[in-house]
Amino acid sequence: MDAAERLVRTAGFVHATTKEIAREAGCSEALLYKHFVNKEEIFLRVLFERLPRLGALLTELADDPGERSVEECLRAVARKAADFYEEMLPMVGALLVEPGLLTRFAEGLAAVGRKGPYEAGDALADYLVRERRHGRIRADADPRAAAVLLLGACFQRAFFVAFGGPAAVQPADDFAATVSRTVWAAVSPPPAVSPLPAGSPPPAAPPPPSA
Repeated sequence: MDAAERLVRTAGFVHATTKEIAREAGCSEALLYKHFVNKEEIFLRVLFERLPRLGALLTELADDPGERSVEECLRAVARKAADFYEEMLPMVGALLVEPGLLTRFAEGLAAVGRKGPYEAGDALADYLVRERRHGRIRADADPRAAAVLLLGACFQRAFFVAFGGPAAVQPADDFAATVSRTVWAAVSPPPAVSPLPAGSPPPAAPPPPSA
């Protein structure tokens, strides 16, 4: 499993043959076939067992955000998601060029009650719905759109890393701070307006625009 993961990440799915996996693992190719039907089964096992889990952080935030503000929670999600998608993209990219493999992966997820790529967006949207209910984000905010904006930016960053290398993007910490601040600005509640003391004159009207 370790050998297959290393080869898929460095050489790609097509070049990670059972012969190369066996060589990397220091065993015979025949031994692989005593444990796996084919290369595809090895790859699916790697995906199921080795991909990092973003959902754990989202569950933690939803259950008990602690003293963290909504913006701090969004920054934590963006930071974790940046790493998650960067690590995931080279492996999952193989699914997009192997329709049969993608189908089997989706069926395997469904069999264990998992929703795959939808999980993170659903969990983040649910968290923001709860925050909206508590009045910590604006009443007219769209939690689903906010989740898509945040996680979509993280996925795009991973694509840029795969395309141009780490130098093509902001460092992950800076990126997480920037994207979370931008999403927070869109969903944060309006500032409270202090009432005027009794007897105070009304605020002056703004001057008319100049010609």
